[in-house]
Amino acid sequence: MRRKLEPGRLVAATHNAGKVVELCDLFEPLGYQIKSAIELDLDEPEETEMTFTGNAILKARAAAIATGAPALSDDSGLAVNALGGMPGIYSARWAGQPRDFYRAMQKVETALQETGSDDRSARFICALAIVWPDDEELVFEGTVEGNLVWPPRGEQGFGYDPMFIATGEDITFGEMEPAKKHAMSHRADAFEKLKAYLL
Repeated sequence: MRRKLEPGRLVAATHNAGKVVELCDLFEPLGYQIKSAIELDLDEPEETEMTFTGNAILKARAAAIATGAPALSDDSGLAVNALGGMPGIYSARWAGQPRDFYRAMQKVETALQETGSDDRSARFICALAIVWPDDEELVFEGTVEGNLVWPPRGEQGFGYDPMFIATGEDITFGEMEPAKKHAMSHRADAFEKLKAYLL
């Protein structure tokens, strides 16, 4: 029997303010009150898994145990075909500390130039996990395909958005209105699969 996710408090196990905004936009219209790890002052667990799914479960489990509430975690990143799928699970780490995604985008562009390839295809990947305090877990994966541009364009979104143009579009996620991006992003793709299963 499918477990339902009842409306109410849902912990967003992320310290990324941009992700919190997107998760609120997706879940709050359905009756969930999103409380982020930032608001709840939760520790940020080290991402030790080698897949998006593994890291999403790890983060959600830590938040569910700490709060006693169902927890939602998203682990996502940019996979560049000419770079063998990198930065992948290391997407945030390429931004360094403190996070500087212009530096991360420059690192991707430099690596692409060094390959000598004219293949600029890439995808955003998202693993969206829900873990209950009793340790039951569900994960759904979403993707959005596209191509990379340089220099970056736009001030919307976050992360690698200013260098990514989704297939069929002519502007970057960084130039796109948030509502339009949220309707077609990798996170939205995973969310629709989760919603169809749970709700």
